[in-house]
Amino acid sequence: MSERKQLDRITPGGRTNRVYRGPRFQPLRRATRIPVWGDLGIRLGLALFLIFVVVMIHWWDREGLVDNLDGEVSFLDVIYFTMISITTTGFGDIAPISDRARLVEAVIVTPVRFAVLFIFVGTAYNFLIKRSWEKFRMARIQEQLSNHIVVLGYGISGSEAVAELIERGTDPSTIVVIDPSEERLHAAESLGCNVMAADATRDETLKAVRISEAQNVLISAGRDDTTILITLTVRALAPHVPISVVVRADDNESLARQAGANNVINPVRFTGLLLAGSAKGEHIAEYLADLASISGRVQLVERKVTEEEIGCAISELRTGGRGLRVYRDGRAIGFWEEECENLQAGDIIVEIIATPNGESRGDGHIKDDVLRQGG
Repeated sequence: MSERKQLDRITPGGRTNRVYRGPRFQPLRRATRIPVWGDLGIRLGLALFLIFVVVMIHWWDREGLVDNLDGEVSFLDVIYFTMISITTTGFGDIAPISDRARLVEAVIVTPVRFAVLFIFVGTAYNFLIKRSWEKFRMARIQEQLSNHIVVLGYGISGSEAVAELIERGTDPSTIVVIDPSEERLHAAESLGCNVMAADATRDETLKAVRISEAQNVLISAGRDDTTILITLTVRALAPHVPISVVVRADDNESLARQAGANNVINPVRFTGLLLAGSAKGEHIAEYLADLASISGRVQLVERKVTEEEIGCAISELRTGGRGLRVYRDGRAIGFWEEECENLQAGDIIVEIIATPNGESRGDGHIKDDVLRQGG
């Protein structure tokens, strides 16, 4: 998923709405596994091979060369002339005099000269300038990291989470993605996220992205045991940062919470809820999907109560949303309970609001308009 990929949303009744987020296919790629010193050796070997080829050509055509010092062109003179020719120094003590020698210099030696120059310049850029620049950029990014979102694992769940965050208005520059796969990181980097190829279970990795200064941490490592280990590491380094994790086995949900996760998401269970909901009504699954995504007409939002809403009922929210639940002192209160008639400072509200793709007054506005016209 190197760009924002195609999603297929299957709605009840057999209808299929396809929301395209980019190209429908990507060319095949495979990351190179050559070590740094191996890459350097290949570059130097290629440069030396090209120089050797030029030496052999000059030795074969040495009769077209003249040595202005002693008049005799030896093998050492050929090596010397090759080096000053490739490096464009050109002292003039040895020079081509025949037409064939000058043609060789123009047609063969000159392209080789550029090739060797590009190899050395590219090597210097890749191993010195680029690495120094990347270290400088990383240090600057680390200094500016604060109140950011850290995504540990950029597989299917992690990439979907990042795409949804960006759709909801999160600045990609405030998202840090850590994954051991360079292939996946290229996709995250193309969205504008900060990326790091590293092991998220290591303390130094999490310290490098200032995990203790993060706003949220999202963990989706692909394996439940790895996810729980990462959760333990994050919680030890960032005791107060909210952590959301993805686990796939029911018996690992309690382990993830014990490890320090604030939110534990089981995609298998959520899929079962959608299937069960669709069995009770053809529109339930569709509405649940809308609630979970910014691309639907409605959206679930969790926020703190505002000063203007203190003392009001949950049905009188200033946002125009429909309040569903209040969290007060760690306790969940339903909208039908009497305590929701008097919102207090510090309450956390879960409400349904209309998204930009929906209507300004939510899904219930049609009914309200009808009642108003009838009255």
